[in-house]
Amino acid sequence: MATPGQWIAGARPRTLPNAVVPVMVGTGVAFGLGAVGWWQALVALAVALLLQIGVNYANDYSDGVRGTDDQRVGPMRLVGSRAATPRQVLTAALGCFAAAAVAGLALVIATRAWWILPVGAAAIAAAWFYTGGKRPYGYRALGELSVFVFFGVVPVVGTTFVQVEYLSGLALAASVPVGLLSCSMLVVNNLRDVVTDGPAGKKTLAVVLGAERTRVLYAACLVLPFVIVLALVTVSPWVALALLAAPLAIAPIRTVLGGAVGPDLIAVLQATGKLQMAFGLLFSIGLALI
Repeated sequence: MATPGQWIAGARPRTLPNAVVPVMVGTGVAFGLGAVGWWQALVALAVALLLQIGVNYANDYSDGVRGTDDQRVGPMRLVGSRAATPRQVLTAALGCFAAAAVAGLALVIATRAWWILPVGAAAIAAAWFYTGGKRPYGYRALGELSVFVFFGVVPVVGTTFVQVEYLSGLALAASVPVGLLSCSMLVVNNLRDVVTDGPAGKKTLAVVLGAERTRVLYAACLVLPFVIVLALVTVSPWVALALLAAPLAIAPIRTVLGGAVGPDLIAVLQATGKLQMAFGLLFSIGLALI
């Protein structure tokens, strides 16, 4: 029987910036547009967190029953370590998805934007089929694309929409750096596991590109958000506040490009999360001051 601490570890807290930052940025855009809705923002945050935790448990379950997690250098996995049964982890994943669906439905009813329903269903399907099902797309080098869409574009634009009730071009532009930083978390995670994923049949983008190209991709995912911020300065000089987070990118980029492997990349994952949070907070403030 898994302990509460093991369940928390299985939820992978270091990945939670992927859920928090998009909602933060979307709310910053809404505030800048003069139509912030705090309860909508909080519900959107709940949806994002539940989906992130749900996909983490679903990934734990699917990889665990396939044996992909039998040998790994990263944090513990509930099924792979035998701390919890596959059924228990599957139940936790489905419970998170169900709770996210209920919270999302509340936003749909409040805004009467029924088109959000298929978008939400697509987000849940993407969370499950990342490693679930007979042909998981996470095993076909499509994980980063899905993360960019569902932890970048969709939550930023969606969070703004449920508050201002129209689609904002600024929210779409702001979602790009957010999506790239979310991708960077998955890129470095897959770089860490590239040695074991290939033999296990998990064809991630890192396996396809190889370690050296993946290192360059990681650096690009950290640098490009700041380039985009410079472009958005034409909209408002306040968004330049996000540039203050740039020094936090130096150490993880240097470590990854320096050839770090295995356990050394766990620290990079943590540093990437801190960068993501700092960038998201500063970017949100800048957008709110437009």
